[in-house]
Amino acid sequence: MSAVAGSEALVSTDLTVGGMTCAACVGRVEKRLGRIDGVTAGVNLATGRARVLHPAGVPVAELVAAVERAGYTAEPVPEGEPVGATAEDEPDERWRLLVTALLAVPVLVLSMVPSLQFTAWQWVCFALAVPVVTWGSAAFHRRARQGLRHAAATMDTLVSLGVVASFGWSAYALVFGGAGDPGMRMPFSLTADGGGAAHVYLEAAVGVPLFVLAGRLLEGRVRRRSGSALRALAELGAKRVCRREADGTERLVPIELLLPGQEFVVRPGERVATDGVVVEGGSALDLSLLTGESVPVEVGPGDRVAGATVNVGGALVVRATAVGADTQLARITALVADAQAGKARAQRLADAVAGVFVPCVLTVAAAVLGFWLGAGATPQAAVTAAVAVLVVACPCALGLATPTALLAATGRGAELGVLVRGPEVLESLRRVDTVVMDKTGTLTTGRMELAAVITADGTRTDDGGADGTGADRTEADRTGAEEALRLAGAVEHRSEHPIGRAVAAAARERCGALPAVEGFAAAAGLGVSGAVEGRAVRVVRPDGAVLPPVLAEAVARAGDAGRTAVVVELDGRPAAVLAVGDTLRSGSWRALHRLRGMGLETVLLTGDGPGAARAVAAELGIERVHDSASPERKAEVVAELRAAGRTVAVVGDGVNDAVALASADLGVALASGSDAAIGAAGLTLVRGDIEAVVDAVRLARRTLATIRANLLWAFGYNLVLIPLAAVGLLNPMLAAVAMSLSSLLVVGNSLRLRTWEPGRGGSARAKGFGGRNGSDRRKGARR
Repeated sequence: MSAVAGSEALVSTDLTVGGMTCAACVGRVEKRLGRIDGVTAGVNLATGRARVLHPAGVPVAELVAAVERAGYTAEPVPEGEPVGATAEDEPDERWRLLVTALLAVPVLVLSMVPSLQFTAWQWVCFALAVPVVTWGSAAFHRRARQGLRHAAATMDTLVSLGVVASFGWSAYALVFGGAGDPGMRMPFSLTADGGGAAHVYLEAAVGVPLFVLAGRLLEGRVRRRSGSALRALAELGAKRVCRREADGTERLVPIELLLPGQEFVVRPGERVATDGVVVEGGSALDLSLLTGESVPVEVGPGDRVAGATVNVGGALVVRATAVGADTQLARITALVADAQAGKARAQRLADAVAGVFVPCVLTVAAAVLGFWLGAGATPQAAVTAAVAVLVVACPCALGLATPTALLAATGRGAELGVLVRGPEVLESLRRVDTVVMDKTGTLTTGRMELAAVITADGTRTDDGGADGTGADRTEADRTGAEEALRLAGAVEHRSEHPIGRAVAAAARERCGALPAVEGFAAAAGLGVSGAVEGRAVRVVRPDGAVLPPVLAEAVARAGDAGRTAVVVELDGRPAAVLAVGDTLRSGSWRALHRLRGMGLETVLLTGDGPGAARAVAAELGIERVHDSASPERKAEVVAELRAAGRTVAVVGDGVNDAVALASADLGVALASGSDAAIGAAGLTLVRGDIEAVVDAVRLARRTLATIRANLLWAFGYNLVLIPLAAVGLLNPMLAAVAMSLSSLLVVGNSLRLRTWEPGRGGSARAKGFGGRNGSDRRKGARR
């Protein structure tokens, strides 16, 4: 149970509802709960759950009682239980189906193969059919009786009536209609024409429950597979943790006993027990089960780690920062569960249709019976046509068409690192035609990194060329630039400034161990200095400095690209310029390229200045750029796009993006971003890969296409087969087979989303900005 903001003090409660078999059942439960003052409910047939929004003063027991008055069972969902149909009742279902099959198969064979019909065969079939019609069909009769008691009709009403009518007519024919004669032979007919009074429909009386039971057992298994992604996600968390005690000893305890601030040990091959910060050790973590990222991520002291990730390297000591429901895994599970509890517009339409569907079918069946009798047909032909209408009608497919697709899609999205807040998000994604991107922290890493080194003699080294083509430099070229970087990095290693840390990190990465520094000094706002290997080294701002033309040009070009330039002086002479700045996220170029390939317009909306904004836009091929935008201006740009008829998705990660995210048709936030951004977004990307935006759009389109196909089949099936049954062209037993297959086809089609693969692509070669990421991008493009 969770609180819901609002002046009416509403709370949300999830109930597990038992006994629902079709969309008509969904409508009954929702209607019954809605009769309580202030209560609204959404029931999901695929998950067997009801999400109830009710005043805090309405006890859960009253909600449960309302569901039970509708003829179903209900109980509150235990905290943390994963979504999905349970398998507790499956052994009973299998046993009932097995016994029913053993009794029904001989009846079907003897009824359909005249050459096997021996003397008094019909009485043997009658004896075998009695337990099938009573015990085997008991669940249908019980639920139909409950519906009758509450003046409602469901799929079970149709099945029960069909079985009773078929068996009742057969009993009449055996006792009073001449079908009980020992020497009677009965030809099998695919239509309602039974060929005379001496005809029994025991094959329909046993075939209908047999095929419906088999269909529902298979359907339940497929539905459980549809929700398996979320259940697997919920079960990822560690059950026990090796906690480090105050005296330094280690103790294995249940995860529930770990508190925030306590330290725990993660050995190679173990899962990280909960969210935290590394305090000792270094390793690589496999995030694939949590975020979909295939490449392990290196972590060390000070790095944040998420629970449920797998340690594939060395031992780590982690300080817990969040436990239980506050962890990233718990938030992911809750978001997906909320999405699967919601309803899309298409599903609400299908549920509304199903609410009147069964009464209409009962009316049609009665009309068919009356019409055939009035037209002079034999009574058994009239009964057969009416029974076929009852059995073939299938609101099950209508009720399952949308929720099973959403169940599979949201689960698959969670596996890919795409968290959907609700089914309406998928609908919005399908309609999006404009994607507005923030820059810092979204398209870029949001961290300072060294982009280029330019020496006074004109040589340079960089990671893909914000300021030139580093790929073309010679080994001699690299030596001068890297020596300047090595000496500068040695001095900056003592600095706490972000630029200094970026320079030092790049120097360590490219040059290895850095030499010692003597006489280190830092001047606020100016730079740092020191003696390295007997040389005087200064790393300072270029403001007012007299530089050689090559270095002056490098400073100007760095400024145009939105980077910060610092000058390296060796023994009092300017020797090199270091360009430092934010770099593109890996995959940003491919993501934008793929979005445009899908027909979506991309817009850059950033608070950064014109230089940085234009440089990133040029690198990524974005034509529409809005720079220097305040949070209010960002919201205005989104409003202008929507006023122009655009359906807008905004992708951002910061507090300054929250207003734009909330004002867009769809907000997309990075999980690494601020809580404000995530709270305002309808879609959260757990992966650091910005290409997850493309995956989300493609998954939404595939899901909506699957839902449309499911609904087309569900409606089309009934539109075609009910008239065929009404005119006597469909045997009741074959109608039962068709009805079961219709539900299986719908659920099976939805299940294909569980194995959907997003694909990757990128073909064109871009130029310019991006440093190391630009180089990666070009390699990826050639691949």
